[in-house]
Amino acid sequence: MTSDDESPDVPRTDPPLDADEATSLVAFLDYHRATLRQKASGLTAEQLARTLPSSRLTLGGLLKHTALNEDSWFGEVLHGDAHRQPWASVDWDADPDWEFRTAADDSPEQLFALHDAAVSRARADIERALADGGLEHRSATLSRKENQTFTLRWILLHMIEEYARHNGHADLLREAVDGTTGE
Repeated sequence: MTSDDESPDVPRTDPPLDADEATSLVAFLDYHRATLRQKASGLTAEQLARTLPSSRLTLGGLLKHTALNEDSWFGEVLHGDAHRQPWASVDWDADPDWEFRTAADDSPEQLFALHDAAVSRARADIERALADGGLEHRSATLSRKENQTFTLRWILLHMIEEYARHNGHADLLREAVDGTTGE
């Protein structure tokens, strides 16, 4: 077995030990983004589509799902932007797991490009919100449960949690694919 934290093609930087809150939150989110990329890097389309028994979850599905979350939380919820493609044309009521189900139809290059583009847009969305009001910047969209807006701080923490949870799934999936283990 190898350790994927030695992978030279996907650099991952530890978050700074002494930084302001906004820098720390963004750094932890970037760390988890890079971790997912590490788990999925260097694999074929077939390997990215491989599941574990009793689950339909795949590494490719995780890449597509986190791309959806990047666009949704930072573009739509935070700034009120319109749904982007490919998400805008999906009938989510009829197919609520569309991103997971369709990831096997995408090449590794398409999955990484989709994820990279969403992360790039999210970084710009975060910078815009930080410049506009810092971590207290309020979202354009209300929470469905609380009927109030989110702070940028809350969204960043939620996305860190989202990646951390899915990176645990990615650990298991990657080890099942080729035995690679690591952080």
